[in-house]
Amino acid sequence: MDRIDTLRTFLRVAATGSFSQAADQLGLPRPSVSMAIQQLEARLGVRVFHRTTRKVTLTQDGQALLERASALVGDMEDLEARFHPQAEGGVVGRLRVDVPSRIGRRLIAPALPDLLARHPRLDIELGATDRSVDLVAENIDCALRVGALGDSSLVAHPLGRFQLINCASPAYVQRHGRPQSPQDLRLHQVVQYLSLSTGQATPWEWQEDGTRHTLRVEGRVGVTNAETYIACALSGLGLIQIPRFDVEEHLDDGSLIELLPHHRPAPMPVQVVYPHRRHLSRRVQVFIAWMEELLGSRLT
Repeated sequence: MDRIDTLRTFLRVAATGSFSQAADQLGLPRPSVSMAIQQLEARLGVRVFHRTTRKVTLTQDGQALLERASALVGDMEDLEARFHPQAEGGVVGRLRVDVPSRIGRRLIAPALPDLLARHPRLDIELGATDRSVDLVAENIDCALRVGALGDSSLVAHPLGRFQLINCASPAYVQRHGRPQSPQDLRLHQVVQYLSLSTGQATPWEWQEDGTRHTLRVEGRVGVTNAETYIACALSGLGLIQIPRFDVEEHLDDGSLIELLPHHRPAPMPVQVVYPHRRHLSRRVQVFIAWMEELLGSRLT
């Protein structure tokens, strides 16, 4: 077994947490898998797995190796795929992705079985956060970003834009009335969406005659993630501005109603970003194409 195959074996044991499962998936005898890991540990001079009768887990050195080995094997598999683009089973290797938490839960996770069925040799490590992760420092292949990008050395692949709407619960409207213009918002409450980086509330925004306008509106509750933001609106705590896809079921069942439809914020750009590389990984290319397909009907 050459060194790349040894690393492939290591990655499969790490992914399954089992020598037996890794052997089955690789089509190898279990002793061959055990021997490969022993040779790897002897070559490196460290233990890469904690072994018990019930499970196999990575050591600290094994975790460090996992990141480097995944990138190295992935690059080799990308190189091989360039000469065998129609290889059976699609792309191979582990793809590390970061996405906004609500999109990850509502859209991506439910659809992942389709992507994995198309590419049986592809593994996904899905991070779902609401912070702007450092792709290079955290060894992430690509990320889905919503909203305007700041200055960055990352490459952005635009997917489209999410339509934003203004909405509140019927109970809120019954108590406080329905605003007829943005100026009426001075008499209303909004749920404040707080920036994770600055702690500042995002101002209320709308477009009129092609011009962007903002207004600071009072709000007694501030939140830092979309799930809580929507929950507060459903509880009647104030108005919110949110992508339409995020609250479609609440609009359909009447638990939220759209307000100020002629004074919506500008749509939010959606893009996949990745570190600059001369040759873009086949795994990232496949993920981008899949995201375009998955989000297509929800984007403008």
